[in-house]
Amino acid sequence: MKSNLVFAVCLAGVIAFGQAQAQSRNGAVPQSMPQVQLTFAPVVKRVAPAVVNVYARSVVQAPMNPLFNDPLFQRFFGVSPEFRQRVQQSLGSGVIVRADGVILTNNHVVEGGQDIVVALADKREFKARVLLADTRTDLAVLKIDTKGEKLPTVEFGDSDKLDVGDLVLAIGDPFGVGQTVTMGIVSALARTQVSASDYQFFIQTDAAINPGNSGGALVTTDGKLAGINTAIYSRSGGSVGIGFAIPANLARRVVEGALGGGGVKLAWIGADGQPVTAEIAQSMGLGRPGGVLLKSVFPGGPAANAGVHAGQVIESVDGTEVDDMQGLNYRIATHKAGDIVKVHVEGAGPAHDAAVTLGLPPETPPRQLTAVAGRNPLTGAKVENLSPAVAVDLQMDLMEKGVVVVSVAEGTISANQGFQPGDIVRSVNGTSIGSVNQLQAALNGAGGHWDMIVQRGEQKLTLSVSE
Repeated sequence: MKSNLVFAVCLAGVIAFGQAQAQSRNGAVPQSMPQVQLTFAPVVKRVAPAVVNVYARSVVQAPMNPLFNDPLFQRFFGVSPEFRQRVQQSLGSGVIVRADGVILTNNHVVEGGQDIVVALADKREFKARVLLADTRTDLAVLKIDTKGEKLPTVEFGDSDKLDVGDLVLAIGDPFGVGQTVTMGIVSALARTQVSASDYQFFIQTDAAINPGNSGGALVTTDGKLAGINTAIYSRSGGSVGIGFAIPANLARRVVEGALGGGGVKLAWIGADGQPVTAEIAQSMGLGRPGGVLLKSVFPGGPAANAGVHAGQVIESVDGTEVDDMQGLNYRIATHKAGDIVKVHVEGAGPAHDAAVTLGLPPETPPRQLTAVAGRNPLTGAKVENLSPAVAVDLQMDLMEKGVVVVSVAEGTISANQGFQPGDIVRSVNGTSIGSVNQLQAALNGAGGHWDMIVQRGEQKLTLSVSE
Protein backbone atom coordinates (compact mmCIF):
# COMPACT_ATOMS: atom_id res chain seq x y z
CA MET A 1 0.00 0.00 0.00
CA LYS A 2 2.85 2.33 0.90
CA SER A 3 4.64 1.69 -2.42
CA ASN A 4 1.43 2.48 -4.34
CA LEU A 5 1.15 5.80 -2.52
CA VAL A 6 4.74 6.64 -3.33
CA PHE A 7 4.08 5.84 -7.01
CA ALA A 8 0.97 8.03 -7.06
CA VAL A 9 2.82 10.97 -5.56
CA CYS A 10 5.70 10.53 -8.00
CA LEU A 11 3.30 10.40 -10.94
CA ALA A 12 1.54 13.52 -9.72
CA GLY A 13 4.91 15.20 -9.47
CA VAL A 14 5.65 14.33 -13.08
CA ILE A 15 2.29 15.76 -14.17
CA ALA A 16 2.89 18.90 -12.19
CA PHE A 17 6.32 19.29 -13.69
CA GLY A 18 4.79 19.01 -17.16
CA GLN A 19 2.34 21.82 -16.38
CA ALA A 20 5.09 23.94 -14.96
CA GLN A 21 7.08 23.28 -18.13
CA ALA A 22 4.12 24.38 -20.24
CA GLN A 23 3.81 27.65 -18.28
CA SER A 24 7.41 28.69 -17.91
CA ARG A 25 9.76 26.11 -19.49
CA ASN A 26 12.14 26.84 -16.61
CA GLY A 27 12.17 23.31 -15.15
CA ALA A 28 10.83 24.46 -11.76
CA VAL A 29 9.78 21.71 -9.32
CA PRO A 30 6.15 21.95 -8.01
CA GLN A 31 6.11 23.88 -4.72
CA SER A 32 2.54 23.25 -3.53
CA MET A 33 -0.29 20.68 -3.57
CA PRO A 34 -2.40 22.71 -6.09
CA GLN A 35 0.55 22.53 -8.51
CA VAL A 36 0.80 18.77 -8.00
CA GLN A 37 -2.88 18.36 -8.89
CA LEU A 38 -2.57 20.08 -12.27
CA THR A 39 -3.10 17.90 -15.39
CA PHE A 40 -2.63 17.88 -19.14
CA ALA A 41 -6.41 17.97 -19.71
CA PRO A 42 -6.55 21.61 -20.93
CA VAL A 43 -3.84 20.93 -23.53
CA VAL A 44 -5.55 17.76 -24.71
CA LYS A 45 -8.93 19.49 -25.00
CA ARG A 46 -7.37 22.16 -27.19
CA VAL A 47 -5.28 19.86 -29.41
CA ALA A 48 -7.21 16.58 -29.69
CA PRO A 49 -10.01 17.94 -31.96
CA ALA A 50 -7.33 18.67 -34.59
CA VAL A 51 -6.15 15.04 -34.71
CA VAL A 52 -8.10 12.92 -37.20
CA ASN A 53 -8.39 9.37 -38.48
CA VAL A 54 -7.30 8.63 -42.04
CA TYR A 55 -8.67 5.64 -43.96
CA ALA A 56 -7.10 4.72 -47.30
CA ARG A 57 -8.84 2.14 -49.49
CA SER A 58 -7.01 0.53 -52.40
CA VAL A 59 -7.75 -2.25 -54.86
CA VAL A 60 -4.91 -4.71 -55.46
CA GLN A 61 -4.51 -7.56 -57.94
CA ALA A 62 -4.07 -10.96 -56.31
CA PRO A 63 -3.44 -14.20 -58.25
CA MET A 64 -6.32 -16.67 -58.31
CA ASN A 65 -3.80 -19.44 -57.67
CA PRO A 66 -0.22 -18.90 -56.43
CA LEU A 67 1.01 -21.53 -58.91
CA PHE A 68 0.15 -19.15 -61.75
CA ASN A 69 2.84 -16.78 -60.49
CA ASP A 70 5.57 -19.38 -61.05
CA PRO A 71 7.34 -18.73 -64.41
CA LEU A 72 8.28 -22.44 -64.63
CA PHE A 73 4.61 -23.43 -64.29
CA GLN A 74 3.63 -20.92 -66.96
CA ARG A 75 6.34 -22.16 -69.33
CA PHE A 76 5.48 -25.85 -69.12
CA PHE A 77 1.71 -25.55 -69.04
CA GLY A 78 1.36 -22.52 -71.31
CA VAL A 79 -0.94 -20.56 -68.99
CA SER A 80 -0.96 -16.93 -67.95
CA PRO A 81 -1.65 -15.83 -64.40
CA GLU A 82 -5.28 -15.08 -63.61
CA PHE A 83 -5.93 -12.28 -61.16
CA ARG A 84 -8.80 -11.17 -58.99
CA GLN A 85 -9.33 -7.83 -57.32
CA ARG A 86 -8.97 -7.54 -53.57
CA VAL A 87 -9.85 -4.49 -51.47
CA GLN A 88 -7.18 -3.45 -49.02
CA GLN A 89 -7.69 -0.77 -46.35
CA SER A 90 -5.14 0.97 -44.17
CA LEU A 91 -5.82 2.99 -41.05
CA GLY A 92 -3.76 5.85 -39.72
CA SER A 93 -4.01 9.27 -38.14
CA GLY A 94 -3.50 12.83 -39.30
CA VAL A 95 -3.16 16.39 -38.00
CA ILE A 96 -5.13 19.43 -39.17
CA VAL A 97 -2.51 22.14 -39.70
CA ARG A 98 -4.67 24.71 -41.47
CA ALA A 99 -8.24 25.68 -40.61
CA ASP A 100 -9.50 25.30 -44.19
CA GLY A 101 -8.90 21.53 -44.10
CA VAL A 102 -5.19 20.95 -44.80
CA ILE A 103 -4.11 17.75 -43.08
CA LEU A 104 -0.65 16.30 -42.54
CA THR A 105 -0.10 12.54 -42.30
CA ASN A 106 2.43 9.86 -43.29
CA ASN A 107 2.91 8.89 -46.90
CA HIS A 108 2.76 5.20 -45.98
CA VAL A 109 -0.75 5.72 -44.58
CA VAL A 110 -2.19 6.84 -47.95
CA GLU A 111 0.25 5.26 -50.42
CA GLY A 112 -1.62 3.46 -53.18
CA GLY A 113 -5.02 4.51 -51.82
CA GLN A 114 -7.73 5.22 -54.40
CA ASP A 115 -10.31 6.41 -51.84
CA ILE A 116 -9.10 8.38 -48.83
CA VAL A 117 -11.52 9.30 -46.04
CA VAL A 118 -10.79 11.60 -43.11
CA ALA A 119 -12.86 11.19 -39.93
CA LEU A 120 -12.83 14.14 -37.55
CA ALA A 121 -12.89 13.85 -33.78
CA ASP A 122 -16.62 14.75 -33.87
CA LYS A 123 -17.18 11.65 -36.10
CA ARG A 124 -17.92 13.59 -39.30
CA GLU A 125 -16.30 12.07 -42.40
CA PHE A 126 -14.91 13.78 -45.49
CA LYS A 127 -13.39 12.49 -48.71
CA ALA A 128 -9.86 13.78 -49.06
CA ARG A 129 -7.62 14.48 -52.02
CA VAL A 130 -3.85 14.20 -51.90
CA LEU A 131 -2.09 17.52 -52.48
CA LEU A 132 1.32 15.93 -52.13
CA ALA A 133 2.79 12.55 -51.21
CA ASP A 134 6.53 12.42 -50.67
CA THR A 135 8.27 9.08 -50.24
CA ARG A 136 11.61 10.66 -49.28
CA THR A 137 10.24 12.22 -46.11
CA ASP A 138 7.33 9.74 -45.66
CA LEU A 139 4.94 12.67 -45.40
CA ALA A 140 1.70 13.43 -47.24
CA VAL A 141 -0.52 16.49 -47.32
CA LEU A 142 -4.30 16.04 -47.74
CA LYS A 143 -7.14 18.51 -48.32
CA ILE A 144 -10.80 18.16 -47.39
CA ASP A 145 -13.64 20.47 -48.44
CA THR A 146 -14.98 22.09 -45.26
CA LYS A 147 -17.57 24.24 -47.13
CA GLY A 148 -16.02 27.32 -45.55
CA GLU A 149 -16.07 25.99 -41.99
CA LYS A 150 -12.96 26.69 -39.92
CA LEU A 151 -11.55 23.57 -38.27
CA PRO A 152 -9.41 23.34 -35.12
CA THR A 153 -5.69 23.19 -35.84
CA VAL A 154 -2.39 22.35 -34.17
CA GLU A 155 0.24 25.06 -34.43
CA PHE A 156 3.73 24.06 -35.59
CA GLY A 157 6.36 24.20 -32.89
CA ASP A 158 10.13 24.56 -33.33
CA SER A 159 11.38 20.98 -33.09
CA ASP A 160 14.98 22.22 -32.81
CA LYS A 161 14.13 23.60 -29.37
CA LEU A 162 13.25 20.17 -27.97
CA ASP A 163 15.54 18.73 -25.33
CA VAL A 164 15.97 15.15 -24.20
CA GLY A 165 13.77 14.77 -21.14
CA ASP A 166 11.02 17.15 -22.30
CA LEU A 167 7.49 15.85 -21.71
CA VAL A 168 5.43 15.14 -24.85
CA LEU A 169 1.99 13.75 -25.68
CA ALA A 170 1.23 11.34 -28.54
CA ILE A 171 -2.30 11.57 -29.97
CA GLY A 172 -3.74 9.17 -32.54
CA ASP A 173 -5.95 6.15 -33.12
CA PRO A 174 -3.97 2.99 -32.23
CA PHE A 175 -5.42 -0.27 -33.56
CA GLY A 176 -8.61 1.61 -34.50
CA VAL A 177 -9.86 1.65 -30.89
CA GLY A 178 -10.54 5.40 -30.96
CA GLN A 179 -8.59 8.54 -30.25
CA THR A 180 -6.01 7.91 -27.55
CA VAL A 181 -3.56 10.17 -25.70
CA THR A 182 -0.33 8.84 -24.23
CA MET A 183 2.40 10.65 -22.34
CA GLY A 184 6.16 10.26 -22.31
CA ILE A 185 9.39 12.12 -22.68
CA VAL A 186 11.74 12.89 -25.54
CA SER A 187 14.08 9.93 -25.22
CA ALA A 188 16.59 11.01 -27.86
CA LEU A 189 17.05 13.45 -30.73
CA ALA A 190 18.58 13.11 -34.17
CA ARG A 191 17.97 9.39 -34.63
CA THR A 192 19.11 8.76 -38.20
CA GLN A 193 19.76 5.01 -38.40
CA VAL A 194 16.09 4.01 -38.18
CA SER A 195 15.19 4.25 -41.87
CA ALA A 196 16.90 3.92 -45.23
CA SER A 197 15.81 7.41 -46.33
CA ASP A 198 18.31 10.27 -46.48
CA TYR A 199 15.76 12.60 -44.89
CA GLN A 200 14.75 10.54 -41.87
CA PHE A 201 15.88 12.32 -38.74
CA PHE A 202 13.68 11.21 -35.89
CA ILE A 203 12.62 12.38 -32.47
CA GLN A 204 12.57 9.30 -30.24
CA THR A 205 9.96 9.08 -27.49
CA ASP A 206 8.70 6.55 -24.97
CA ALA A 207 5.11 7.85 -25.28
CA ALA A 208 3.19 4.76 -26.40
CA ILE A 209 2.85 4.65 -30.22
CA ASN A 210 1.13 1.69 -31.87
CA PRO A 211 -0.15 0.72 -35.34
CA GLY A 212 -2.78 3.29 -36.30
CA ASN A 213 -0.86 6.11 -34.60
CA SER A 214 1.09 6.75 -37.81
CA GLY A 215 0.48 10.30 -38.99
CA GLY A 216 -0.75 11.44 -35.57
CA ALA A 217 0.55 14.31 -33.48
CA LEU A 218 3.45 14.42 -31.06
CA VAL A 219 2.84 17.62 -29.12
CA THR A 220 4.67 19.56 -26.47
CA THR A 221 3.00 20.37 -23.17
CA ASP A 222 2.15 23.86 -24.44
CA GLY A 223 0.10 22.26 -27.23
CA LYS A 224 2.39 22.80 -30.22
CA LEU A 225 3.26 20.21 -32.87
CA ALA A 226 6.68 18.72 -32.17
CA GLY A 227 6.48 15.99 -34.79
CA ILE A 228 4.44 13.47 -36.77
CA ASN A 229 4.37 10.00 -35.19
CA THR A 230 5.71 7.60 -37.79
CA ALA A 231 7.30 4.36 -36.62
CA ILE A 232 8.04 2.11 -33.67
CA TYR A 233 10.72 -0.38 -32.84
CA SER A 234 8.95 -3.59 -31.88
CA ARG A 235 9.30 -7.34 -32.27
CA SER A 236 5.67 -7.95 -31.35
CA GLY A 237 3.93 -5.17 -33.27
CA GLY A 238 3.00 -3.32 -30.07
CA SER A 239 4.67 -0.45 -28.25
CA VAL A 240 7.79 -1.25 -26.24
CA GLY A 241 8.55 2.39 -25.47
CA ILE A 242 10.65 3.13 -28.55
CA GLY A 243 8.69 5.32 -30.94
CA PHE A 244 9.82 7.76 -33.62
CA ALA A 245 8.38 11.02 -34.95
CA ILE A 246 9.36 13.18 -37.93
CA PRO A 247 10.35 16.63 -36.60
CA ALA A 248 7.89 19.49 -37.13
CA ASN A 249 10.51 21.65 -38.86
CA LEU A 250 10.77 19.21 -41.76
CA ALA A 251 7.00 18.63 -41.79
CA ARG A 252 6.45 22.38 -42.11
CA ARG A 253 8.66 22.47 -45.24
CA VAL A 254 6.60 19.68 -46.82
CA VAL A 255 3.34 21.54 -46.13
CA GLU A 256 4.79 24.74 -47.60
CA GLY A 257 5.80 22.84 -50.73
CA ALA A 258 2.35 21.31 -51.09
CA LEU A 259 0.54 24.62 -50.70
CA GLY A 260 2.99 26.44 -52.95
CA GLY A 261 2.09 24.16 -55.84
CA GLY A 262 5.67 23.30 -56.73
CA GLY A 263 5.97 20.12 -54.69
CA VAL A 264 8.67 19.37 -52.17
CA LYS A 265 11.92 20.82 -53.45
CA LEU A 266 14.37 20.10 -50.68
CA ALA A 267 17.52 22.18 -50.60
CA TRP A 268 20.79 20.48 -51.59
CA ILE A 269 24.38 20.96 -50.47
CA GLY A 270 25.92 19.01 -53.36
CA ALA A 271 28.10 16.63 -51.37
CA ASP A 272 28.12 13.10 -50.04
CA GLY A 273 30.01 11.67 -47.10
CA GLN A 274 30.36 9.28 -44.19
CA PRO A 275 30.51 9.55 -40.38
CA VAL A 276 33.87 10.38 -38.81
CA THR A 277 34.80 7.39 -36.66
CA ALA A 278 37.43 7.32 -33.92
CA GLU A 279 39.92 5.80 -36.38
CA ILE A 280 39.23 8.46 -39.02
CA ALA A 281 39.48 11.25 -36.44
CA GLN A 282 42.84 9.92 -35.24
CA SER A 283 44.23 9.57 -38.76
CA MET A 284 43.18 13.13 -39.63
CA GLY A 285 44.44 14.64 -36.38
CA LEU A 286 40.97 15.72 -35.28
CA GLY A 287 40.27 16.28 -31.60
CA ARG A 288 37.38 13.78 -31.46
CA PRO A 289 35.05 11.70 -33.63
CA GLY A 290 32.06 13.51 -35.11
CA GLY A 291 31.04 15.26 -38.27
CA VAL A 292 30.78 14.12 -41.87
CA LEU A 293 33.85 13.29 -43.94
CA LEU A 294 33.07 14.34 -47.52
CA LYS A 295 33.77 11.60 -50.05
CA SER A 296 32.56 13.52 -53.09
CA VAL A 297 31.62 17.11 -53.86
CA PHE A 298 29.64 17.86 -57.01
CA PRO A 299 31.48 20.33 -59.31
CA GLY A 300 29.62 23.62 -59.45
CA GLY A 301 27.32 22.60 -56.58
CA PRO A 302 26.66 24.66 -53.43
CA ALA A 303 29.47 23.14 -51.35
CA ALA A 304 32.01 23.40 -54.19
CA ASN A 305 31.08 27.03 -54.83
CA ALA A 306 31.72 27.78 -51.14
CA GLY A 307 35.22 26.30 -51.35
CA VAL A 308 34.39 23.05 -49.56
CA HIS A 309 35.96 19.97 -51.13
CA ALA A 310 36.29 16.21 -50.74
CA GLY A 311 38.46 15.12 -47.83
CA GLN A 312 37.22 17.85 -45.52
CA VAL A 313 34.89 17.33 -42.56
CA ILE A 314 31.67 19.27 -41.98
CA GLU A 315 31.19 19.35 -38.22
CA SER A 316 28.14 21.59 -37.86
CA VAL A 317 25.44 23.52 -39.73
CA ASP A 318 24.52 26.90 -38.25
CA GLY A 319 26.10 25.81 -34.98
CA THR A 320 24.25 22.49 -34.74
CA GLU A 321 26.52 19.44 -34.81
CA VAL A 322 25.99 16.74 -37.44
CA ASP A 323 27.23 13.17 -37.07
CA ASP A 324 26.29 11.51 -40.36
CA MET A 325 25.07 12.25 -43.88
CA GLN A 326 21.42 11.83 -42.94
CA GLY A 327 21.79 14.41 -40.19
CA LEU A 328 23.54 16.79 -42.59
CA ASN A 329 20.87 16.31 -45.25
CA TYR A 330 18.13 16.95 -42.69
CA ARG A 331 19.71 20.22 -41.55
CA ILE A 332 19.94 21.34 -45.18
CA ALA A 333 16.40 20.15 -46.05
CA THR A 334 14.81 22.38 -43.41
CA HIS A 335 16.04 25.36 -45.46
CA LYS A 336 14.97 26.60 -48.88
CA ALA A 337 17.05 26.85 -52.04
CA GLY A 338 18.76 30.24 -51.95
CA ASP A 339 19.21 30.26 -48.18
CA ILE A 340 22.74 30.72 -46.86
CA VAL A 341 23.92 28.37 -44.12
CA LYS A 342 27.15 28.45 -42.14
CA VAL A 343 29.05 25.16 -42.05
CA HIS A 344 32.08 24.57 -39.83
CA VAL A 345 34.80 22.77 -41.81
CA GLU A 346 37.90 20.97 -40.52
CA GLY A 347 40.64 18.88 -42.12
CA ALA A 348 42.88 19.57 -45.13
CA GLY A 349 43.77 23.02 -43.82
CA PRO A 350 42.81 25.35 -40.97
CA ALA A 351 39.36 24.95 -39.41
CA HIS A 352 36.99 27.61 -40.69
CA ASP A 353 33.37 28.55 -41.32
CA ALA A 354 32.08 28.53 -44.88
CA ALA A 355 28.94 30.29 -46.09
CA VAL A 356 27.08 27.89 -48.40
CA THR A 357 24.30 29.19 -50.65
CA LEU A 358 21.96 26.24 -51.00
CA GLY A 359 20.46 25.16 -54.31
CA LEU A 360 18.49 22.33 -55.90
CA PRO A 361 20.12 19.25 -57.45
CA PRO A 362 20.39 19.73 -61.24
CA GLU A 363 18.33 17.56 -63.60
CA THR A 364 21.04 17.21 -66.22
CA PRO A 365 20.56 15.10 -68.29
CA PRO A 366 16.77 15.65 -68.26
CA ARG A 367 14.55 13.05 -66.62
CA GLN A 368 13.14 10.49 -69.04
CA LEU A 369 11.19 8.00 -66.95
CA THR A 370 10.34 5.15 -69.33
CA ALA A 371 8.55 1.82 -68.95
CA VAL A 372 10.50 -0.78 -70.92
CA ALA A 373 8.19 -2.60 -73.34
CA GLY A 374 8.63 -5.35 -75.93
CA ARG A 375 10.26 -8.65 -75.10
CA ASN A 376 13.71 -8.29 -73.55
CA PRO A 377 15.38 -8.83 -70.16
CA LEU A 378 14.19 -5.42 -68.87
CA THR A 379 10.52 -5.77 -69.84
CA GLY A 380 8.36 -4.58 -66.93
CA ALA A 381 11.00 -2.26 -65.48
CA LYS A 382 11.00 1.53 -65.42
CA VAL A 383 14.29 3.25 -66.20
CA GLU A 384 15.50 6.84 -66.06
CA ASN A 385 18.50 8.98 -67.00
CA LEU A 386 20.77 9.49 -63.99
CA SER A 387 21.26 13.07 -62.84
CA PRO A 388 22.08 14.49 -59.40
CA ALA A 389 18.33 15.05 -58.85
CA VAL A 390 17.52 11.41 -59.67
CA ALA A 391 20.49 10.20 -57.60
CA VAL A 392 19.15 12.16 -54.60
CA ASP A 393 15.67 10.68 -55.07
CA LEU A 394 17.07 7.14 -55.24
CA GLN A 395 19.71 7.72 -52.51
CA MET A 396 22.55 6.91 -54.85
CA ASP A 397 26.03 8.34 -55.33
CA LEU A 398 25.46 11.83 -56.76
CA MET A 399 28.42 11.40 -59.14
CA GLU A 400 26.90 8.40 -60.93
CA LYS A 401 25.90 8.69 -64.59
CA GLY A 402 24.06 6.46 -67.05
CA VAL A 403 20.65 4.78 -66.94
CA VAL A 404 19.19 3.50 -63.69
CA VAL A 405 16.39 1.03 -62.97
CA VAL A 406 13.79 2.93 -60.93
CA SER A 407 11.25 0.15 -60.33
CA VAL A 408 10.53 -3.46 -61.28
CA ALA A 409 6.98 -4.80 -61.59
CA GLU A 410 6.29 -8.11 -59.86
CA GLY A 411 5.92 -11.16 -62.09
CA THR A 412 7.49 -9.51 -65.15
CA ILE A 413 10.51 -10.62 -67.17
CA SER A 414 12.75 -8.02 -65.50
CA ALA A 415 11.74 -9.26 -62.04
CA ASN A 416 12.38 -12.87 -63.06
CA GLN A 417 15.83 -11.89 -64.33
CA GLY A 418 16.64 -10.42 -60.91
CA PHE A 419 16.77 -6.70 -61.73
CA GLN A 420 16.41 -4.37 -58.74
CA PRO A 421 15.78 -0.63 -58.28
CA GLY A 422 19.12 1.16 -58.26
CA ASP A 423 20.74 -1.11 -60.86
CA ILE A 424 22.69 0.87 -63.48
CA VAL A 425 22.78 -0.62 -66.99
CA ARG A 426 26.34 -0.13 -68.21
CA SER A 427 26.29 -1.97 -71.55
CA VAL A 428 24.21 -4.16 -73.86
CA ASN A 429 26.06 -6.46 -76.32
CA GLY A 430 29.20 -4.37 -75.90
CA THR A 431 27.49 -1.01 -76.50
CA SER A 432 27.95 1.47 -73.64
CA ILE A 433 24.69 2.91 -72.35
CA GLY A 434 24.55 6.61 -71.54
CA SER A 435 20.88 7.45 -71.99
CA VAL A 436 17.41 5.89 -72.02
CA ASN A 437 17.25 6.32 -75.80
CA GLN A 438 20.51 4.38 -76.22
CA LEU A 439 19.23 1.63 -73.93
CA GLN A 440 15.98 1.23 -75.87
CA ALA A 441 17.85 1.08 -79.20
CA ALA A 442 20.28 -1.53 -77.86
CA LEU A 443 17.52 -3.72 -76.38
CA ASN A 444 15.38 -3.58 -79.52
CA GLY A 445 18.28 -4.21 -81.88
CA ALA A 446 19.77 -7.17 -80.04
CA GLY A 447 18.30 -9.84 -82.35
CA GLY A 448 17.06 -12.07 -79.53
CA HIS A 449 20.32 -12.27 -77.55
CA TRP A 450 21.39 -9.86 -74.81
CA ASP A 451 24.76 -9.74 -73.05
CA MET A 452 24.43 -7.09 -70.35
CA ILE A 453 26.72 -5.55 -67.73
CA VAL A 454 24.85 -4.12 -64.74
CA GLN A 455 26.32 -2.21 -61.81
CA ARG A 456 24.76 -2.84 -58.41
CA GLY A 457 26.47 -0.78 -55.74
CA GLU A 458 30.15 -1.67 -55.91
CA GLN A 459 29.51 -4.86 -57.88
CA LYS A 460 29.45 -5.36 -61.64
CA LEU A 461 27.12 -8.17 -62.71
CA THR A 462 26.89 -9.88 -66.10
CA LEU A 463 23.71 -11.25 -67.63
CA SER A 464 23.38 -13.32 -70.77
CA VAL A 465 19.87 -14.03 -72.08
CA SER A 466 18.65 -15.62 -75.31
CA GLU A 467 15.12 -16.13 -76.54
